[in-house]
Amino acid sequence: MFKNKKIVVVMPAYNAAKTLRKTYDEVMEQEIVDLVILVDDASRDETSDIASILPHTKFHVHERNTGYGGNQKTCYRMALAAGADIIIMVHPDYQYTPKLIPAMAAMIGNDLYHCVLGSRILGGYALKGGMPVWKYIANRFLTMAENALLGAKLSEYHTGYRAFSKELLENLSLTGNSDDYLFDNQMLAQIIWKGYMIAEVSCPTKYFMDASSINFRRSIRYGLGCLWTAMTFRLAKMKAIRSALFPENH
Repeated sequence: MFKNKKIVVVMPAYNAAKTLRKTYDEVMEQEIVDLVILVDDASRDETSDIASILPHTKFHVHERNTGYGGNQKTCYRMALAAGADIIIMVHPDYQYTPKLIPAMAAMIGNDLYHCVLGSRILGGYALKGGMPVWKYIANRFLTMAENALLGAKLSEYHTGYRAFSKELLENLSLTGNSDDYLFDNQMLAQIIWKGYMIAEVSCPTKYFMDASSINFRRSIRYGLGCLWTAMTFRLAKMKAIRSALFPENH
């Protein structure tokens, strides 16, 4: 709890058996997390077996792989159903440190923001943490283009470490978003469309063998999708097109 607000950490998991326990232990060390919700997206390892024995944890196993975005949709539905006031997404691959949970929760719990991102770019941690140079360059290019088209000033749009208020999640329509990695980007664009301010905190990150990552081919497709989302946002804002992602009655 933080100021009588229930804090739920959601973990979209896929083949996370090697790092799940370490991530979970550090999450619970923060002492303010009331519940962990883990959604296993039809893993081929022991992810669900480990999740089933973790205290203060609800877990759900998809019968088939729904994708990263599809996994998050289930995570957020379960978190809201569990009465969460503050929802924090932590990847169970231990790429992002759970030690920032109290800071992110406080920024939302004190009614300062409805969305907080853990940024790998602020503080210059991305390359130091082992981010491949080509991914860093792509991140910088996409972020520059998206800031221009979305009218925002974020340091990056591609972090998987995110915190949300209950109000925000209840006010977003996520069902029509991609079930793949583009979900994250569409969600942030929708938050900006709704007029919510997004805060960022500097977050050290680690790139190692067991940390999840998408390959070059899927990264290209993701990048093009990000640019298309931002362009759709701009055209919808200009009322040049109508978009289900960005409805006029926002």
